Amino acid sequence: MKKFSLYLLFVVISIAAFSCKSEKAETGKLKVATTTTMITDLIRNIAKDSVELEGLMGSGVDPHLYKASEGDVNKLGNADLIFYNGLHLEGKLVEVFEKMEDYGIHTVALSDALDPSTFIGSEAFQGNYDPHIWFDIDNWIAIGEYAKETLAEADPKHAGYYTQNWSVYREQLIELKSQLKQKIDELEPSQRILVTAHDAFNYFGKAFGFEVVGLQGLSTATEAGVKDVQNLSKFIIEKKVKAIFVESSVPKRTIEALQASVKAKGNEVEIGGTLYSDALGDAGTKEGEYVGMFLHNVNTMVEALK
Repeated sequence: MKKFSLYLLFVVISIAAFSCKSEKAETGKLKVATTTTMITDLIRNIAKDSVELEGLMGSGVDPHLYKASEGDVNKLGNADLIFYNGLHLEGKLVEVFEKMEDYGIHTVALSDALDPSTFIGSEAFQGNYDPHIWFDIDNWIAIGEYAKETLAEADPKHAGYYTQNWSVYREQLIELKSQLKQKIDELEPSQRILVTAHDAFNYFGKAFGFEVVGLQGLSTATEAGVKDVQNLSKFIIEKKVKAIFVESSVPKRTIEALQASVKAKGNEVEIGGTLYSDALGDAGTKEGEYVGMFLHNVNTMVEALK
């Protein structure tokens, strides 16, 4: 698919934003663009049919490496409001979002909903924070509240509708947290070691008491080297880790290499299944929704690590 240079993207977005003003007025619906599938799902649960919602990324898409495509141009230029994660998750789109206000398009980094003191830092990337904030359900509740208020401010006539929808969905998230804790309690503390392709699950680990180790760093733009594989294979053997996990948005070859390294040392470790990290599953499936994704992940982890 054709990729746009940053300059060309700004030019085309400015044209799209200008040409779509009359269309926005005619439909009467707020036009909302979102980046990741998690954010698209959140806004869909809050706004439902009251907005025209366009998500940039689909299932299996890695937001760390995502570049704006030709189809994104109209989505961005036609939007009244753009929700994105922030904390450099959408690394190649950050400058685009920072410039959108110049075209009369309001952009919202949902990470702004959170207290920065709760962010998880990175030794490898000093001054940057782990962007995978959706894996703490308390974070996602705070972010949902922030998104609801932002939608209500942008579209006051539907404020009550947004509040009602959010109230229902918030209760689902609270119940989800309870369900996950109950499932995780099937594991002994010593079994709660999660080894995956990259460091996407640190907020999950902090919230639910897992030691989390990623073969790659916070961003999949950083490749794992031979030394990384060797060091992690030793860790797996020392800790007697029963299973390691593939991620849906990251090529599985690195985890397969890790498994092979463990085997070469005379030990065995299973690939316990595929987890959804930076993207939800296919649309129309349970894993294509935040709640279903989280249930799938935890069920997969627990069953493989028992």
